[in-house]
Amino acid sequence: MKHRSAFMFIVAVLLITGCKPKESVTDPKPTDYVAGKNRFTTQIDGDTREYYVHVPSRYNANVATPVVFMLHGTSGDGEKFYNISGWKEVGETENILTVFPSSWRYCIIDQGGVQLTTTKWNSQPAEWQPCAGDQLRDDVKFLSTIISELKSRFNVDSKRIYLAGFSNGGQMAAKCTIAMSDKFAAIVESAGSFSTDTTWTPLRKMPVTFQIGNEDYGPGNTGPTIPLSKLDTLLRTPNLPITKFHRIASVHVRSFELNPNFTISGDTNTVSIATYTSLTPNPNNSFRVALIKGLAHSYPNGSNHWLEGAKVDWAWMKNYTLP
Repeated sequence: MKHRSAFMFIVAVLLITGCKPKESVTDPKPTDYVAGKNRFTTQIDGDTREYYVHVPSRYNANVATPVVFMLHGTSGDGEKFYNISGWKEVGETENILTVFPSSWRYCIIDQGGVQLTTTKWNSQPAEWQPCAGDQLRDDVKFLSTIISELKSRFNVDSKRIYLAGFSNGGQMAAKCTIAMSDKFAAIVESAGSFSTDTTWTPLRKMPVTFQIGNEDYGPGNTGPTIPLSKLDTLLRTPNLPITKFHRIASVHVRSFELNPNFTISGDTNTVSIATYTSLTPNPNNSFRVALIKGLAHSYPNGSNHWLEGAKVDWAWMKNYTLP
């Protein structure tokens, strides 16, 4: 009888323990990628959107990895800037994930009233408008979705996600300093920024750099070279024919509550930099204007210009993390 009771007790224990729910196990991340170039698509409001990701050869799924987005300019796409921006090379060397989304193709009316079909980021308000009946896409939603998909696929360091944009991509980057400043640790606006003299309310006050060449202004970027020694004057004087410097700086100063009294540093033979700091103590709230010698309207990649923009921008970006 004792043996039977002991047997029944063991059976009961096994039944009870067998019915316990298993401890939750985190699903492994998908491995639908290769080292090097990857093209992914995602659905945004019924549209198929694409983005390219360069996975460095030393990527380790057990290590949280920084991410840099690079946004192309008008008429470009993600693959073009994957090839020419210099960021995939920096991603390989620095062991970071680099991401190259493609904007949407629209019929637009440009600043001169000309109608054309081209790719554009929805950086509105801007100097161009969509043609009647053409619906602008939600690119903030698109970029946010990419971030979510990256986190599901890779081991992403969520506090070290960055963005750089060129021209119209720079305008979209400026929009992201307001609408996505809770997701990006630092942002570079290259040859494009806010197009209207407006005061915005960012989700977070953050570090921003606006960089532009001293040959990049005027209709069709045809103006004469600006001496780098004139950066102070350009930033302090409103209503000059070269108006973008004062306007862009003023929008950042007001929107991010910065001290309007900047300091100038750098070399007037290469790059001159004006730095604005926060009115209240906040090392993560700053704005820089970098005027680059000998650069017209292009993202400097070491081949089209002596400056390797991706290397320089990463050296600045990596100093910052999200709080």
